[in-house]
Amino acid sequence: MSIRLILLLLAFHFVSFTAFAQDDSFIKDILESAAENLSEDIDLYELTERLNYIRSHQINLNATSAKNLKQLIFLSPLQITNLLRHLEVNGKLLDLAELQSIDGFDLVTIERLLQFVTLGKNGTTDKLSLKDMWRNGSNDLILRYGRVIEVPKGFTDLPGSRYLGSQDRILLRYKYASNNRIAAGLVMEKDAGEHFSKGKVLSDHFSANLTINQVGPFKKIIFGDYSLQFGQGLTLWSGFGFGKGPDVTSVAARDVGLRSYSSANEASFFRGVSNIVALWKGIELTSFISYRRRDGSVKLWPDSTTTIQTINDSGYHRTKTELKNQNSLGQLVFGGALQYLSDNLNLGLVSYQSTYDQNFITGSSAYNKYAFTGKNLLNTGFHYNYTFKNIYSYGEVAYSVNGGWAIINGLLASLSPKFSVVLLHRNYDRDYSNFFSNAVGENTDVRNEKGTYAGLNFTPSKRFVYSVYFDYFKFPWLKFRVDSASKGYELLAQGVYIPKKTLKILFRLKREVKQQNPDASDKTQELRNVLKGSVRLAIDWRLNKSIDLQQRIEISIYKKGNVTQEVGKLIYSDFNYHLPSSKVSGNLRIAYFDTPSYNSRIYAYEDDVLYGSSFGAYADKGFKCYSNIRYRVTQQIDLWARYAVIVYQGKESISSGLDEIKGIKKSDVKVQLRFQF
Repeated sequence: MSIRLILLLLAFHFVSFTAFAQDDSFIKDILESAAENLSEDIDLYELTERLNYIRSHQINLNATSAKNLKQLIFLSPLQITNLLRHLEVNGKLLDLAELQSIDGFDLVTIERLLQFVTLGKNGTTDKLSLKDMWRNGSNDLILRYGRVIEVPKGFTDLPGSRYLGSQDRILLRYKYASNNRIAAGLVMEKDAGEHFSKGKVLSDHFSANLTINQVGPFKKIIFGDYSLQFGQGLTLWSGFGFGKGPDVTSVAARDVGLRSYSSANEASFFRGVSNIVALWKGIELTSFISYRRRDGSVKLWPDSTTTIQTINDSGYHRTKTELKNQNSLGQLVFGGALQYLSDNLNLGLVSYQSTYDQNFITGSSAYNKYAFTGKNLLNTGFHYNYTFKNIYSYGEVAYSVNGGWAIINGLLASLSPKFSVVLLHRNYDRDYSNFFSNAVGENTDVRNEKGTYAGLNFTPSKRFVYSVYFDYFKFPWLKFRVDSASKGYELLAQGVYIPKKTLKILFRLKREVKQQNPDASDKTQELRNVLKGSVRLAIDWRLNKSIDLQQRIEISIYKKGNVTQEVGKLIYSDFNYHLPSSKVSGNLRIAYFDTPSYNSRIYAYEDDVLYGSSFGAYADKGFKCYSNIRYRVTQQIDLWARYAVIVYQGKESISSGLDEIKGIKKSDVKVQLRFQF
């Protein structure tokens, strides 16, 4: 492998002089700090696009609302409330420098905020005519193509199960907007292994919507695909959401209500009509109705009837089995959310009915004893948040009719300009059922969990930022691979040193302990503690206006029971180049990783073509190198290209099953065209 290492190092030096970085390092920093705990296959488009759009259509701080400011995920709810209260008491801001006088606004937050806000006028109009739509409208079209260069086993001529489509990945995104009054979106996607077949609209996944704002009593109307986010995510939350992270305030959800849906994720959205009506001052009603076909795991019974065990959210339709399950379940959802919204007090009541055209039968596994069964599910909940001086309290109570309860309550307090704390308690019954929940917790769904979370942020000076949180949790009922009640905890401590604007040094410790059934080779019957830990040292260094360097060293630890612990390593360097006057920019990473197994894998954020960012899992032993290049053809047209290659040591094949690739190398290519007009 020494020859390959030399070749990769030579490639690094070569591309360092010829490839250049995207100018999105600022948004990258926000994404990495906010979305680190998300799964590796999450589509970050929803968040990335939102931040990019706001950066080019800045929020007027003198004419804004809490709902608009919640889109800036790095602002805590308390910071948002303090800003609005400052405007109410002191009047409009005359200069953005006044932000330093608002409680809770440290220099790091202000530096981030300046990228997205202004004190000028909003680009809105009271008119809604075809002439204005044509003259003031903006169009954004993205075409993307990608594929793995090697041929996985599933694409060969197998006698049994195999992928029925091509290796090509294809994506089309289109967005139209005019003066914040009207907008339209379209997403078409084909995953690798899927094919274009009769009855499909040009692609395997098709999503579209039309949004109209400020029409008579309606604040917003959406036709097509949309997402709904209310409260703390217990009762109704679809689409993108956060949980625990280095920013301890992320456990307080920033709900944005009704939004058009623009992600390529094929599961977490509604399809139909939704609107927001202003009833009285501060009181609004969001109503919605949705019907769509979902993928479900179908079971055929001897009498030829069928039932559903689970809803499949992967969105893959590549094999005969996946195609059989495609659109096998009809889902009708209708309901509403009544809210009172003010600067310091928000109250909300949400209720909706979900109806399915087949029965849910969850199987005979003991851990599924309290899972949802039947065809109809009624969910209702109440959420609140209230700010008193420098204390922000929030929470939600949710109930699934004929099922259980879910409760969450939290407190965010700014004890001084340098010190803030977060306390949170949650209690989710084992029989609480909800297909549209996304709240703080350890489970993939909101049920069977009790937990207490405490976190603090400490900023003693503009050069030092410290964060720490501790979360203790219990699972009163059984779980998958856990045959009795269990418990665990998670601890994170992080320090950031910023000696100057061009240099940032980060050090982080994380430790998580859960319980799990013993392995087959373990003769004991007791649950075993599973330890996952990590240590990270990261250095971000801006050499000048054109060149950024990032280096990271991370060590992972995995240990189950009395088995010898695994220790994994990841070392990488990023080189980013962007010259404002140049048409070419890009970035490059070279990484070395060594983990004994997938259990000790290490996740790291990876740059990609625009809106294609992801979190890669580094496991086994080898090297990974990728490079992104952007070429600005004209002011309206941009072209991206990405090449990534991963080379493993001591392996005869990569992956398993239908994804198995013979050899030690896996490479991926991607190109993207963006046309703005």
